[in-house]
Amino acid sequence: MIKSVLRNILIFFSVSFLFFACQKEAFISDIHKITFSTDTLLFDTVFATIGSTTKWIKIYNNGKQPLQFKAIYLQGGTNSPFRISLNGLAGTHFSDVQLNGKDSMYLFVEVTIDPNNEKNAFIVQDSVIFETTNGIKKLQLVAFGKNAYFHYPTHPQTAHLPAYSLVSGTWKNDKPHVIYGYAVVDEDCTLIIPAGTRIYMHNNAVLWVYKGGTLKILGTHTQPVIIRGDRLDPYYRDLPGMWGKIWLSAGSKNNEIHFADIRNGRIGIQVDTIGNSTNPTLILSNSIITNFSTAALVAQGSNVYAYNCVFGNAGYFSILLNIGGNYVFKHCTVGNYWNVSTRSTPALVLNNYYKDIYGNWQIRDLTQAYFGNCIIYGNNEEEIGLDKFPGGGAFNYTFENCLIKTKMDVSQGNFISSWKNQDPLFYNTDSTKLWLKSNSPAIDRGNPSITGPIGADILGNPRWVGSAPDLGAYEKQ
Repeated sequence: MIKSVLRNILIFFSVSFLFFACQKEAFISDIHKITFSTDTLLFDTVFATIGSTTKWIKIYNNGKQPLQFKAIYLQGGTNSPFRISLNGLAGTHFSDVQLNGKDSMYLFVEVTIDPNNEKNAFIVQDSVIFETTNGIKKLQLVAFGKNAYFHYPTHPQTAHLPAYSLVSGTWKNDKPHVIYGYAVVDEDCTLIIPAGTRIYMHNNAVLWVYKGGTLKILGTHTQPVIIRGDRLDPYYRDLPGMWGKIWLSAGSKNNEIHFADIRNGRIGIQVDTIGNSTNPTLILSNSIITNFSTAALVAQGSNVYAYNCVFGNAGYFSILLNIGGNYVFKHCTVGNYWNVSTRSTPALVLNNYYKDIYGNWQIRDLTQAYFGNCIIYGNNEEEIGLDKFPGGGAFNYTFENCLIKTKMDVSQGNFISSWKNQDPLFYNTDSTKLWLKSNSPAIDRGNPSITGPIGADILGNPRWVGSAPDLGAYEKQ
């Protein structure tokens, strides 16, 4: 009898244990217990065939019991431009996915947009479906994209040259241009980039004007030429170092850049030695060059004439005039308030020598470095670096009617009617808005004879408002 009762008790507890154990492990299918960290995952402008940044959402089970999804999948399947990964696995369809009570998991999403014939922005959409036995929930995926002209390397890399494509003629401005690798303007060729053209540079991309070639960027103040990196999603949009440089190599000739807005690479413009031409290697006007990890402008033994330009934030130099040369800058604003890392170098540096591959010092005369009606300022105590070879060589520079951040004595011969360490009171030093506040000491401090035929400022406004022209690229209206 006792054995029978004991056996029944053990059976009862065993069944109860199994019952409650099964109840504890039972999965629910109530889709209403699921919430997302966002109900729409939005990707900003991404170009055809260029992968976006990876984005993610968090999926929450708000119930106490574990939930089982019958399936989680892309509605567009394998034809979708989007790609998803769940729990570290990539795919388009996942079955029998479990999520514990009061727990969460991540879903990662990328998108690549295929080219079509649309010239304007278009929208690509899909959904991630979360399905249980009693219902479904949708996560909306939305991406804005643009079709573009793509310049891919068509010539393979050699021992002396990287992989490159050849570019010349006049580009159309109806769609953006995206450059991969090196886009080369070859000898005796000219590339004309008209007003309103948008150029997006892939990682490490370079627009290279070869010996004998010519580049003409012909923007206007209402339709500037825009040059950026090709990652436009928010995290990367304003990061420096996202592409290589515009390279006007030794012997390139008659280059002109007008009304260009160039940002976010390693070097904005590199201008190498002049070669045999007596004309400037580069005429640069009414342009903004800013947010570069190394330098906005590097000129090496070259000949550059610039006016109404802004040379902004850079990790090392806003302007580096290296290995001598001949330079004229009028009504330019040099404003380096770099805050991505510590900058120990001046915004403007002049140099007249280098060490060759054999370890020998080579002197190249700095025949002229003239700055008239300019502002040279930044967040360092010294924003001018004069690097003259101690053994000689021409080193000629002049600052006339300039406002300068420096420790030097600006009453000496190389400085004419210039002022130091008077804050120019830019509208905003953390951006490219380096125009002048109404109480700026740079207002009406310019010399009209320096202004000469420069009849408008960088924005197309009258250059001379008040008793005299203002210093820098912007005229206070």
